[in-house]
Amino acid sequence: MENVVIIWSWPAWRTAAIYTGRALLQPLMFEWFMAWGLPAGWQLTTTTDIENFPWFPDGIGWFELVNRMRQQAIKFGARIETKTVDRVDLSSKPFKVFVWDQIIETKSIIVTTWATPKRLGIPGEVRFWKRGISCCAVCDWGLPIFRDKHIVVIWWWNVAMEDSLYMTKFASKVTILVRRDVLRCSKVIHERVLQEPKIEIMYNTEAKKVLWEDSMTGLEIINNKTNETSVLECQWLFYAIWHTPNTEFLDWQLELLESGHIKTKPGSTETSVPWVFAAWDVQDPEFRQAITSAGTWAMAGLQAEKYVNWIPNIS
Repeated sequence: MENVVIIWSWPAWRTAAIYTGRALLQPLMFEWFMAWGLPAGWQLTTTTDIENFPWFPDGIGWFELVNRMRQQAIKFGARIETKTVDRVDLSSKPFKVFVWDQIIETKSIIVTTWATPKRLGIPGEVRFWKRGISCCAVCDWGLPIFRDKHIVVIWWWNVAMEDSLYMTKFASKVTILVRRDVLRCSKVIHERVLQEPKIEIMYNTEAKKVLWEDSMTGLEIINNKTNETSVLECQWLFYAIWHTPNTEFLDWQLELLESGHIKTKPGSTETSVPWVFAAWDVQDPEFRQAITSAGTWAMAGLQAEKYVNWIPNIS
């Protein structure tokens, strides 16, 4: 029987693995094999250099950072398997984790399966995903390659407005495409957006196709009231259309928020099922940063160690 099984995402599970490994729990981790279309390394594989992770003043490539943390986890006794967890059974202890043809019993589980960014499915999207299309403003837009460019934002609620305001620090212009004739966001943010000279809002407008030559040159857009199509010149496209928490494999065995994220106790990574912990994108609808991932999974690792070693749970 395992002490703790960590279900994939970077850098969350690597941080949890370091803490549980140093506590001599010998964690077993599954870095999911191309789960939700992404390789081991999570959404950071869709970005370029990482400039906002501490200790690297000159920035660091996502692969180097992922690999460093992976090696550190292994150093402290973590076992890593590149397999996808099919489902879990949390109805009784020990818990069961079903992985391909294996059934693994474990005293505790740490869930860190992030959230997948939604896409539009328009022509050219696959070609330019991570080479002109981004979904994390804080991750990408401060990088030199994004500066002084015209950025188009596909809008969804407050997050698009906040990200658009953030991007005006670096972009030459930000154009927000809104499907309806009104902005559905808080009044305060609405006023800030309207007062920002770098932001233009196009109502009743949808993206139809990414245009390119050697690189992205613009978008084909349509006014959904008049059906008139036109070309909007731009160099980068930002999707602010929310993320879908990857919780399908849990089959509703944990309590979820209305947004679909796993509900945890305030100030904790504890879920509705004792000895099951969750953190970061799968339970964090707001911050979604690598550094918050590492912090919350340090919490999960510490709590798992406490439960396994000090709280009677499984005979």
